[in-house]
Amino acid sequence: MNSKEAIRTISNEKEQIIKKSGILDYYQVNEELEKSVGGLDILKKYLTLRSKAFERKAKVVFKKPLPEPKGILLLGVPGCGKSLTAKCVATLWKQPLLRLDIGKIFQAEVGSSENNVRLALATAEAVAPCVLWIDELEKGLSVGGGEKDGGTNSRVYSTILTWMQEKTKPVFVVATANNISDLPPELLRKGRFDEIFLLTYLQGVKGKIFFKFTSTNTDKLVLQTLIH
Repeated sequence: MNSKEAIRTISNEKEQIIKKSGILDYYQVNEELEKSVGGLDILKKYLTLRSKAFERKAKVVFKKPLPEPKGILLLGVPGCGKSLTAKCVATLWKQPLLRLDIGKIFQAEVGSSENNVRLALATAEAVAPCVLWIDELEKGLSVGGGEKDGGTNSRVYSTILTWMQEKTKPVFVVATANNISDLPPELLRKGRFDEIFLLTYLQGVKGKIFFKFTSTNTDKLVLQTLIH
């Protein structure tokens, strides 16, 4: 078996593991960041540089291994390209893309929701390295609603929050959200995400998707425009 066949076999095995979970979706991606998304130069540079942290030499060349990237949060109105960017990350890093739909986690049976989120996170770690795309994060982890659901939302949120802070497997999280005000402030602190990016439209551009790109200081939540 040559190297290409080995890679294909491993990818197929990972895909089967993901499909058996019933919670995560496996995406076949071929969208390229440079061809599919215009602009976002700083984000592209960030992703290119951070991809080197997954390489073996990053763990053995230096006395102290480079920390593996935890993830990014993409904020923006619907239709501005957050999902497309998430797919491009997986293509750029040549890693499988797993999509976690928060809506699939919650079940009526007591304890099922908590078990579902633990199963999803364990599955992601089992196929690591990979990119875990959490779509529309605020729908499942919004502020409030504690007693109305018997505390289920709070327990699911706590499980995800703790995992993001303490995870040691190379699972890179790309989360998307439409409204930052619906997200718990604890989620936006440094340590959960490496960076937070705001995507908005640039007017008057045709042929490609273009965005104005900004970054946020997650401690002070101050937006700074990096590209004009």
